[in-house]
Amino acid sequence: MVRETVLAALIAGLIAALVFTLVQSIWVTPLILQGETYEDAAEAAADHHQSEGLNAEHHHDADAWKPQDGWQRTLFTFAANLLMGVGYSFVLLALYLLWREPKSTFAGAVYGLAGFVVFFAAPGLGLPPELPGTAAAELTSRQQWWAMTAVATAAGLILLCSQQRWWLRVLALGVIVAPHLIPAPHPVVESSLAPAELQSRFRLATTLCNAVFWLSLGLASGGAFRKLVAGSAARSRA
Repeated sequence: MVRETVLAALIAGLIAALVFTLVQSIWVTPLILQGETYEDAAEAAADHHQSEGLNAEHHHDADAWKPQDGWQRTLFTFAANLLMGVGYSFVLLALYLLWREPKSTFAGAVYGLAGFVVFFAAPGLGLPPELPGTAAAELTSRQQWWAMTAVATAAGLILLCSQQRWWLRVLALGVIVAPHLIPAPHPVVESSLAPAELQSRFRLATTLCNAVFWLSLGLASGGAFRKLVAGSAARSRA
């Protein structure tokens, strides 16, 4: 059954990555490119006002390799999405095996929505997605707050769905809310090169794209699990 589980994770991750890359290229990537124009303009202005000696290190960083716009950027985005999709697919399959398996393919969408809440919506309340050129707090502190929020939200949702006692459900809600009582890390001075209207459009588009990703991952993982993993287990018992 291990082979079937790995295959199901790969198939579900591939499907979700393809869908995610497609919707990103339509909704998110154009907004990122617009945001990068403001960042490039700010760098050009800084270059103009600084001497060559003081700005040598900056030029070195600016000349570092990065994927070009077009197919190269899309390919690297798809590769990153594939790794993410397969990784999260293993998380969903572990839930199916160790906790509660979906009763149908469409029931996987419920797990997908839960994944969206755990890994995007709940952390995004404190750390919303930002365009290039936006000031941010130190990376480690943001990662720690994100991980704490995701773990607490996942634990709270599992407890909420597993218990009938009212006081345990109240406790589950408390676990979900608790991380938000600790302020998410933000820079001392918040600033953004892109206008607020573009930031708002980017956050909305990113939210919708991630919702589509998790729905497709839930459906694909649920179908793959029932077809490959559960089907293999049923055949072995026959």
